[in-house]
Amino acid sequence: MQATTVYAALGALAGALIAIAAYHLLAVRPAFARLSAKLETHDGLIGGGSGDAAGRLGQLEAGQAALLASQERVAARTAELERLAGTDISRIGFVRYDAFDDTGSDLSYALAMLNREGDGVVVSSIYSRTDTRTYGKAVERFKPAANASQEELAAIEKARGITSNA
Repeated sequence: MQATTVYAALGALAGALIAIAAYHLLAVRPAFARLSAKLETHDGLIGGGSGDAAGRLGQLEAGQAALLASQERVAARTAELERLAGTDISRIGFVRYDAFDDTGSDLSYALAMLNREGDGVVVSSIYSRTDTRTYGKAVERFKPAANASQEELAAIEKARGITSNA
């Protein structure tokens, strides 16, 4: 009887091995194939089509750090340009006029050259038949530092962006 029992045990073991092999071929192997395909798709998306996901994530982090450093440089440069732009002469006002009744052709003028804050200078040139005189006055916050003529004030207002008739 012992031989029959051994054969029965071997038969049961062989049946179990066949069942495990069939389960592996029918269920486990296709599941691993689907998992492998998903992993390849994942690595392809994250890895940019080549390499593994961890390497690609490292590259993305390095790229982001470089981008942030570049953004900081651009912000610093923009701040410097804004600071410089505050001092440039970006506002110009020009008024021509006749200073005297005996001259014509509007040969006298007032020229205001100001920065964004309204600081700068207004230059006046008064033409007469015998000579021409030029005057300059400082301007702060769109206000002349000394008494200004109507034409000089009009030039300052034109530089400010407010049109007036002089």
